[in-house]
Amino acid sequence: MNKTTCALLTLALSLPTAAHAQTLSGGSIRVGVLTDLSGVYSELSGQGSVKAAQLAAEDFMKANKAYAGKVSVSGVDHQNKADVAGNKAAEMIDRQGVDMLVDLPTSSAALSAAAVAKGKKIPVMVVTGGTTALTNESCNKYTFHYAYDNYMLANGTGTAVTKRGGSSWYIIYPNYAFGQDLNRQMTAAVQENGGKLAAPSDATPFPNTDFSSYLLKAQSLKPKIFGTMQAGNDLVNVVKQYNEFGLKKQGVGLGIGLLFETDIAALGQDAFAGAIATVPWFWNYDARSRQWAARFEKASGKKPTWAQAGVYSATLTYLNAVARAKTDDGDAVVKALEGATFDDMFARHATIRAQDHRVLLDVHTVQVKAKADAKEAGDLFTRLSTIPAAKAFMPLSESKCRM
Repeated sequence: MNKTTCALLTLALSLPTAAHAQTLSGGSIRVGVLTDLSGVYSELSGQGSVKAAQLAAEDFMKANKAYAGKVSVSGVDHQNKADVAGNKAAEMIDRQGVDMLVDLPTSSAALSAAAVAKGKKIPVMVVTGGTTALTNESCNKYTFHYAYDNYMLANGTGTAVTKRGGSSWYIIYPNYAFGQDLNRQMTAAVQENGGKLAAPSDATPFPNTDFSSYLLKAQSLKPKIFGTMQAGNDLVNVVKQYNEFGLKKQGVGLGIGLLFETDIAALGQDAFAGAIATVPWFWNYDARSRQWAARFEKASGKKPTWAQAGVYSATLTYLNAVARAKTDDGDAVVKALEGATFDDMFARHATIRAQDHRVLLDVHTVQVKAKADAKEAGDLFTRLSTIPAAKAFMPLSESKCRM
Protein backbone atom coordinates (compact mmCIF):
# COMPACT_ATOMS: atom_id res chain seq x y z
CA MET A 1 0.00 0.00 0.00
CA ASN A 2 1.56 3.32 -1.09
CA LYS A 3 1.60 6.54 0.93
CA THR A 4 -1.19 8.09 -1.13
CA THR A 5 -3.48 5.12 -0.55
CA CYS A 6 -2.73 5.16 3.19
CA ALA A 7 -3.45 8.87 3.39
CA LEU A 8 -6.78 8.47 1.59
CA LEU A 9 -7.78 5.57 3.84
CA THR A 10 -6.88 7.54 6.96
CA LEU A 11 -8.91 10.51 5.72
CA ALA A 12 -11.91 8.30 4.91
CA LEU A 13 -11.89 6.74 8.38
CA SER A 14 -11.73 10.16 10.03
CA LEU A 15 -14.65 11.69 8.15
CA PRO A 16 -18.18 11.45 9.67
CA THR A 17 -20.14 8.89 7.69
CA ALA A 18 -23.92 8.62 7.39
CA ALA A 19 -23.79 5.78 9.91
CA HIS A 20 -21.86 7.92 12.41
CA ALA A 21 -24.15 10.89 11.89
CA GLN A 22 -27.32 8.86 12.19
CA THR A 23 -27.10 5.51 13.99
CA LEU A 24 -30.49 3.85 14.07
CA SER A 25 -31.19 0.33 15.26
CA GLY A 26 -32.43 -1.62 12.27
CA GLY A 27 -32.01 1.50 10.16
CA SER A 28 -35.25 3.06 11.41
CA ILE A 29 -37.08 4.49 14.43
CA ARG A 30 -40.05 2.46 15.64
CA VAL A 31 -42.59 4.19 17.88
CA GLY A 32 -44.84 1.91 19.91
CA VAL A 33 -48.19 3.25 21.15
CA LEU A 34 -49.17 1.01 24.06
CA THR A 35 -52.75 1.96 24.77
CA ASP A 36 -56.37 0.96 25.36
CA LEU A 37 -57.88 0.02 22.00
CA SER A 38 -61.00 -1.72 23.28
CA GLY A 39 -61.90 -0.68 26.82
CA VAL A 40 -63.04 2.23 28.97
CA TYR A 41 -60.26 4.57 27.79
CA SER A 42 -60.34 3.70 24.09
CA GLU A 43 -62.23 6.85 23.07
CA LEU A 44 -60.05 9.31 24.95
CA SER A 45 -56.86 7.53 23.90
CA GLY A 46 -56.90 4.42 21.69
CA GLN A 47 -56.79 4.74 17.92
CA GLY A 48 -56.73 8.52 18.29
CA SER A 49 -53.42 8.24 20.12
CA VAL A 50 -52.03 6.05 17.34
CA LYS A 51 -53.11 8.66 14.78
CA ALA A 52 -51.56 11.46 16.86
CA ALA A 53 -48.23 9.61 16.98
CA GLN A 54 -48.40 9.09 13.22
CA LEU A 55 -48.93 12.82 12.68
CA ALA A 56 -45.90 13.54 14.87
CA ALA A 57 -43.82 11.10 12.83
CA GLU A 58 -44.95 12.79 9.62
CA ASP A 59 -44.04 16.23 10.91
CA PHE A 60 -40.67 15.06 12.17
CA MET A 61 -39.72 13.43 8.87
CA LYS A 62 -40.87 16.46 6.93
CA ALA A 63 -38.69 18.75 9.06
CA ASN A 64 -35.72 16.34 9.14
CA LYS A 65 -35.07 15.07 5.63
CA ALA A 66 -32.33 12.68 6.80
CA TYR A 67 -35.05 10.66 8.55
CA ALA A 68 -37.55 10.61 5.66
CA GLY A 69 -39.24 7.23 5.53
CA LYS A 70 -37.40 6.02 8.62
CA VAL A 71 -40.06 6.46 11.33
CA SER A 72 -42.92 3.99 11.79
CA VAL A 73 -45.73 3.81 14.35
CA SER A 74 -47.60 0.78 15.68
CA GLY A 75 -50.39 0.52 18.23
CA VAL A 76 -51.03 -2.35 20.67
CA ASP A 77 -53.90 -2.93 23.11
CA HIS A 78 -52.90 -3.48 26.75
CA GLN A 79 -56.55 -3.96 27.89
CA ASN A 80 -55.92 -1.77 30.96
CA LYS A 81 -54.34 -4.76 32.69
CA ALA A 82 -50.93 -4.49 34.33
CA ASP A 83 -49.82 -8.02 33.45
CA VAL A 84 -50.94 -7.65 29.84
CA ALA A 85 -49.17 -4.27 29.60
CA GLY A 86 -45.91 -5.79 30.83
CA ASN A 87 -46.15 -8.71 28.41
CA LYS A 88 -47.10 -6.49 25.47
CA ALA A 89 -44.26 -4.08 26.25
CA ALA A 90 -41.80 -6.97 26.14
CA GLU A 91 -43.27 -8.25 22.87
CA MET A 92 -43.16 -4.82 21.23
CA ILE A 93 -39.54 -4.32 22.23
CA ASP A 94 -38.26 -7.85 21.55
CA ARG A 95 -40.33 -8.85 18.50
CA GLN A 96 -41.33 -5.56 16.86
CA GLY A 97 -38.10 -3.80 17.75
CA VAL A 98 -39.77 -0.63 19.02
CA ASP A 99 -37.38 2.07 20.20
CA MET A 100 -39.82 3.83 22.55
CA LEU A 101 -43.26 3.41 24.13
CA VAL A 102 -45.84 6.17 24.47
CA ASP A 103 -49.34 6.82 25.88
CA LEU A 104 -49.99 4.15 28.60
CA PRO A 105 -53.46 4.90 29.97
CA THR A 106 -54.14 3.25 33.34
CA SER A 107 -51.47 3.83 35.95
CA SER A 108 -51.02 0.17 36.84
CA ALA A 109 -50.37 -0.62 33.17
CA ALA A 110 -47.94 2.30 32.89
CA LEU A 111 -45.96 1.16 35.93
CA SER A 112 -45.79 -2.40 34.63
CA ALA A 113 -44.65 -1.43 31.13
CA ALA A 114 -42.14 1.08 32.51
CA ALA A 115 -40.53 -1.60 34.66
CA VAL A 116 -40.14 -3.88 31.63
CA ALA A 117 -38.79 -1.09 29.43
CA LYS A 118 -36.26 -0.10 32.09
CA GLY A 119 -34.66 -3.53 31.92
CA LYS A 120 -34.37 -3.20 28.15
CA LYS A 121 -33.17 0.44 28.18
CA ILE A 122 -36.13 1.67 26.14
CA PRO A 123 -37.51 5.21 26.77
CA VAL A 124 -41.15 5.44 27.83
CA MET A 125 -43.27 8.60 27.54
CA VAL A 126 -46.27 8.13 29.83
CA VAL A 127 -49.02 10.53 28.75
CA THR A 128 -52.30 9.08 29.97
CA GLY A 129 -51.31 7.28 33.17
CA GLY A 130 -51.57 9.64 36.12
CA THR A 131 -49.93 8.18 39.21
CA THR A 132 -47.19 10.31 40.74
CA ALA A 133 -45.29 7.09 41.54
CA LEU A 134 -43.85 7.32 38.01
CA THR A 135 -41.68 10.25 39.07
CA ASN A 136 -41.42 9.30 42.73
CA GLU A 137 -40.86 5.93 44.36
CA SER A 138 -41.14 4.03 41.06
CA CYS A 139 -39.12 6.43 38.90
CA ASN A 140 -36.42 5.13 36.62
CA LYS A 141 -33.87 6.43 34.15
CA TYR A 142 -35.90 5.54 31.05
CA THR A 143 -39.39 6.74 32.06
CA PHE A 144 -40.69 10.26 31.44
CA HIS A 145 -44.05 11.52 32.72
CA TYR A 146 -45.82 13.76 30.24
CA ALA A 147 -48.98 15.92 30.18
CA TYR A 148 -50.35 15.53 33.72
CA ASP A 149 -50.20 13.66 36.98
CA ASN A 150 -52.36 13.32 40.05
CA TYR A 151 -50.54 16.02 41.98
CA MET A 152 -51.25 18.48 39.16
CA LEU A 153 -54.93 17.52 39.02
CA ALA A 154 -55.40 17.82 42.76
CA ASN A 155 -53.31 20.96 43.08
CA GLY A 156 -55.43 22.63 40.41
CA THR A 157 -58.94 21.31 41.02
CA GLY A 158 -58.82 20.70 44.76
CA THR A 159 -57.48 24.17 45.38
CA ALA A 160 -59.85 25.95 42.98
CA VAL A 161 -63.03 24.18 44.10
CA THR A 162 -62.28 24.49 47.82
CA LYS A 163 -61.45 28.17 47.53
CA ARG A 164 -64.71 28.73 45.61
CA GLY A 165 -66.79 27.49 48.54
CA GLY A 166 -66.35 23.72 48.38
CA SER A 167 -65.56 23.43 52.07
CA SER A 168 -66.69 19.81 52.57
CA TRP A 169 -66.15 16.84 50.26
CA TYR A 170 -67.20 13.24 49.90
CA ILE A 171 -64.83 11.45 47.52
CA ILE A 172 -65.06 8.16 45.65
CA TYR A 173 -62.19 6.68 43.67
CA PRO A 174 -61.50 3.60 41.49
CA ASN A 175 -59.61 0.97 43.42
CA TYR A 176 -56.35 0.73 41.48
CA ALA A 177 -53.05 2.63 41.42
CA PHE A 178 -54.34 5.76 39.67
CA GLY A 179 -57.44 6.16 41.82
CA GLN A 180 -55.70 5.42 45.09
CA ASP A 181 -53.02 7.98 44.35
CA LEU A 182 -55.45 10.64 43.10
CA ASN A 183 -57.59 10.22 46.20
CA ARG A 184 -54.55 10.85 48.41
CA GLN A 185 -53.51 13.88 46.41
CA MET A 186 -57.02 15.37 46.23
CA THR A 187 -57.66 14.85 49.94
CA ALA A 188 -54.40 16.60 50.77
CA ALA A 189 -55.20 19.54 48.47
CA VAL A 190 -58.68 19.99 49.95
CA GLN A 191 -57.39 19.91 53.53
CA GLU A 192 -54.43 22.19 52.79
CA ASN A 193 -56.89 24.79 51.50
CA GLY A 194 -59.13 24.69 54.56
CA GLY A 195 -61.63 22.06 53.42
CA LYS A 196 -62.59 18.82 55.13
CA LEU A 197 -63.97 15.39 54.28
CA ALA A 198 -67.59 14.77 55.29
CA ALA A 199 -66.68 11.06 55.52
CA PRO A 200 -63.70 8.89 54.62
CA SER A 201 -63.28 8.37 50.88
CA ASP A 202 -64.71 5.19 49.39
CA ALA A 203 -62.99 2.89 46.90
CA THR A 204 -65.13 1.60 44.02
CA PRO A 205 -64.57 -1.46 41.81
CA PHE A 206 -62.86 -0.90 38.45
CA PRO A 207 -64.43 -0.94 35.97
CA ASN A 208 -67.90 -0.32 37.41
CA THR A 209 -71.38 0.61 36.20
CA ASP A 210 -73.46 0.97 39.37
CA PHE A 211 -72.54 3.81 41.75
CA SER A 212 -75.97 4.10 43.40
CA SER A 213 -74.82 3.15 46.91
CA TYR A 214 -72.20 5.91 46.90
CA LEU A 215 -74.66 8.48 45.59
CA LEU A 216 -77.18 7.53 48.28
CA LYS A 217 -74.43 8.03 50.83
CA ALA A 218 -73.68 11.44 49.34
CA GLN A 219 -77.35 12.38 49.65
CA SER A 220 -77.29 11.57 53.35
CA LEU A 221 -73.93 13.28 54.00
CA LYS A 222 -74.88 16.46 52.11
CA PRO A 223 -71.32 17.60 51.40
CA LYS A 224 -70.68 20.79 49.45
CA ILE A 225 -68.82 18.74 46.83
CA PHE A 226 -69.19 15.20 45.56
CA GLY A 227 -65.69 14.34 44.35
CA THR A 228 -65.34 11.67 41.69
CA MET A 229 -61.86 10.41 40.85
CA GLN A 230 -63.10 7.99 38.17
CA ALA A 231 -62.14 8.35 34.50
CA GLY A 232 -63.43 7.35 31.09
CA ASN A 233 -66.64 5.32 30.99
CA ASP A 234 -66.63 5.00 34.78
CA LEU A 235 -66.76 8.78 35.13
CA VAL A 236 -69.57 8.96 32.58
CA ASN A 237 -71.58 6.46 34.64
CA VAL A 238 -70.92 8.39 37.86
CA VAL A 239 -72.03 11.72 36.40
CA LYS A 240 -75.08 10.21 34.72
CA GLN A 241 -76.22 8.75 38.04
CA TYR A 242 -75.24 11.94 39.92
CA ASN A 243 -77.76 13.79 37.77
CA GLU A 244 -80.38 11.03 38.00
CA PHE A 245 -80.17 11.11 41.80
CA GLY A 246 -80.68 14.89 41.72
CA LEU A 247 -77.56 15.78 43.72
CA LYS A 248 -76.95 18.92 41.66
CA LYS A 249 -80.45 20.18 42.40
CA GLN A 250 -79.88 19.36 46.06
CA GLY A 251 -76.91 21.73 46.14
CA VAL A 252 -74.13 19.15 46.01
CA GLY A 253 -71.52 20.35 43.54
CA LEU A 254 -69.38 18.11 41.36
CA GLY A 255 -65.59 17.97 41.69
CA ILE A 256 -63.91 15.93 38.96
CA GLY A 257 -60.41 14.59 39.40
CA LEU A 258 -59.70 13.70 35.77
CA LEU A 259 -61.83 14.96 32.88
CA PHE A 260 -61.54 14.28 29.16
CA GLU A 261 -63.50 15.80 26.31
CA THR A 262 -64.95 12.41 25.40
CA ASP A 263 -66.55 12.14 28.83
CA ILE A 264 -68.51 15.32 28.20
CA ALA A 265 -69.46 14.24 24.68
CA ALA A 266 -70.87 10.98 26.01
CA LEU A 267 -73.51 12.73 28.16
CA GLY A 268 -73.68 16.25 26.76
CA GLN A 269 -72.35 19.47 28.22
CA ASP A 270 -75.32 20.18 30.43
CA ALA A 271 -74.72 17.01 32.44
CA PHE A 272 -71.29 18.41 33.38
CA ALA A 273 -72.10 22.14 33.28
CA GLY A 274 -70.45 24.07 36.11
CA ALA A 275 -68.02 21.29 37.02
CA ILE A 276 -64.41 22.39 37.53
CA ALA A 277 -61.42 20.38 36.39
CA THR A 278 -57.74 20.86 35.53
CA VAL A 279 -56.41 20.05 32.06
CA PRO A 280 -53.02 20.46 30.37
CA TRP A 281 -54.58 21.50 27.05
CA PHE A 282 -57.85 22.03 25.21
CA TRP A 283 -58.32 22.33 21.48
CA ASN A 284 -59.60 25.91 21.28
CA TYR A 285 -57.18 27.42 23.78
CA ASP A 286 -55.48 29.54 21.11
CA ALA A 287 -54.61 29.68 17.40
CA ARG A 288 -51.84 27.08 17.63
CA SER A 289 -54.00 24.53 19.37
CA ARG A 290 -56.95 25.17 17.03
CA GLN A 291 -54.79 24.74 13.94
CA TRP A 292 -53.45 21.39 15.12
CA ALA A 293 -56.90 20.22 16.24
CA ALA A 294 -58.32 20.99 12.79
CA ARG A 295 -55.58 18.88 11.21
CA PHE A 296 -56.21 16.00 13.62
CA GLU A 297 -59.96 16.15 13.00
CA LYS A 298 -59.42 16.03 9.24
CA ALA A 299 -57.18 12.96 9.65
CA SER A 300 -59.30 11.10 12.21
CA GLY A 301 -62.84 12.42 11.86
CA LYS A 302 -62.94 13.59 15.48
CA LYS A 303 -61.67 16.47 17.55
CA PRO A 304 -58.69 15.46 19.68
CA THR A 305 -58.73 14.87 23.39
CA TRP A 306 -55.93 16.40 25.39
CA ALA A 307 -54.48 12.91 25.86
CA GLN A 308 -54.19 12.47 22.10
CA ALA A 309 -52.65 15.92 21.72
CA GLY A 310 -50.20 14.94 24.46
CA VAL A 311 -49.21 11.79 22.58
CA TYR A 312 -48.42 13.92 19.52
CA SER A 313 -46.25 16.25 21.60
CA ALA A 314 -44.51 13.43 23.50
CA THR A 315 -43.74 11.52 20.31
CA LEU A 316 -42.33 14.60 18.60
CA THR A 317 -40.27 15.47 21.69
CA TYR A 318 -38.77 11.96 21.66
CA LEU A 319 -38.02 12.11 17.93
CA ASN A 320 -36.37 15.52 18.26
CA ALA A 321 -34.17 14.05 21.01
CA VAL A 322 -33.17 11.22 18.65
CA ALA A 323 -32.17 13.84 16.08
CA ARG A 324 -30.08 15.71 18.65
CA ALA A 325 -28.43 12.50 19.84
CA LYS A 326 -28.00 11.27 16.26
CA THR A 327 -29.00 7.82 17.47
CA ASP A 328 -31.97 5.96 18.91
CA ASP A 329 -29.80 4.32 21.57
CA GLY A 330 -31.82 4.53 24.77
CA ASP A 331 -29.10 5.98 26.99
CA ALA A 332 -28.16 8.63 24.45
CA VAL A 333 -31.78 9.68 23.91
CA VAL A 334 -32.38 9.92 27.66
CA LYS A 335 -29.39 12.22 27.95
CA ALA A 336 -30.77 14.38 25.13
CA LEU A 337 -34.17 14.59 26.81
CA GLU A 338 -32.98 15.47 30.31
CA GLY A 339 -33.15 19.21 30.92
CA ALA A 340 -34.61 19.92 27.48
CA THR A 341 -36.81 22.99 27.12
CA PHE A 342 -39.41 23.42 24.40
CA ASP A 343 -42.73 25.06 23.55
CA ASP A 344 -45.14 23.40 21.12
CA MET A 345 -48.85 23.45 20.36
CA PHE A 346 -49.49 21.31 23.46
CA ALA A 347 -46.71 21.80 26.00
CA ARG A 348 -46.27 25.49 26.79
CA HIS A 349 -43.12 26.75 28.55
CA ALA A 350 -42.09 23.13 28.96
CA THR A 351 -39.02 21.70 30.66
CA ILE A 352 -38.04 18.08 31.26
CA ARG A 353 -36.80 17.99 34.84
CA ALA A 354 -33.60 15.95 34.79
CA GLN A 355 -33.78 14.74 38.38
CA ASP A 356 -37.10 12.86 38.11
CA HIS A 357 -38.14 13.13 34.42
CA ARG A 358 -41.30 15.06 35.22
CA VAL A 359 -42.28 17.15 32.18
CA LEU A 360 -43.27 20.57 33.50
CA LEU A 361 -45.73 22.64 31.46
CA ASP A 362 -48.43 25.25 31.91
CA VAL A 363 -51.84 23.77 32.82
CA HIS A 364 -55.34 25.21 33.03
CA THR A 365 -58.18 25.17 35.53
CA VAL A 366 -61.40 25.12 33.51
CA GLN A 367 -65.14 25.08 34.05
CA VAL A 368 -67.50 23.15 31.78
CA LYS A 369 -69.80 25.46 29.84
CA ALA A 370 -73.53 24.92 29.53
CA LYS A 371 -74.47 23.98 25.98
CA ALA A 372 -76.25 27.30 25.50
CA ASP A 373 -72.96 29.12 26.16
CA ALA A 374 -70.95 27.13 23.59
CA LYS A 375 -70.00 29.15 20.52
CA GLU A 376 -69.55 26.04 18.35
CA ALA A 377 -69.57 22.27 18.55
CA GLY A 378 -66.93 21.08 20.97
CA ASP A 379 -66.59 24.46 22.72
CA LEU A 380 -66.56 22.90 26.17
CA PHE A 381 -64.49 24.95 28.58
CA THR A 382 -64.20 28.37 30.13
CA ARG A 383 -60.63 28.87 31.30
CA LEU A 384 -60.61 30.05 34.91
CA SER A 385 -56.86 30.31 35.31
CA THR A 386 -53.52 29.11 33.99
CA ILE A 387 -51.11 27.57 36.46
CA PRO A 388 -47.50 28.20 35.38
CA ALA A 389 -45.32 25.17 34.77
CA ALA A 390 -43.11 25.96 37.75
CA LYS A 391 -46.10 25.84 40.13
CA ALA A 392 -48.32 23.20 38.55
CA PHE A 393 -46.42 20.07 39.57
CA MET A 394 -44.92 18.55 42.68
CA PRO A 395 -41.81 20.48 43.72
CA LEU A 396 -38.58 18.55 43.54
CA SER A 397 -38.17 18.95 47.29
CA GLU A 398 -41.14 16.57 47.77
CA SER A 399 -39.99 13.99 45.26
CA LYS A 400 -38.94 10.54 46.44
CA CYS A 401 -37.24 9.75 43.13
CA ARG A 402 -33.83 8.12 43.31
CA MET A 403 -32.58 7.09 39.89
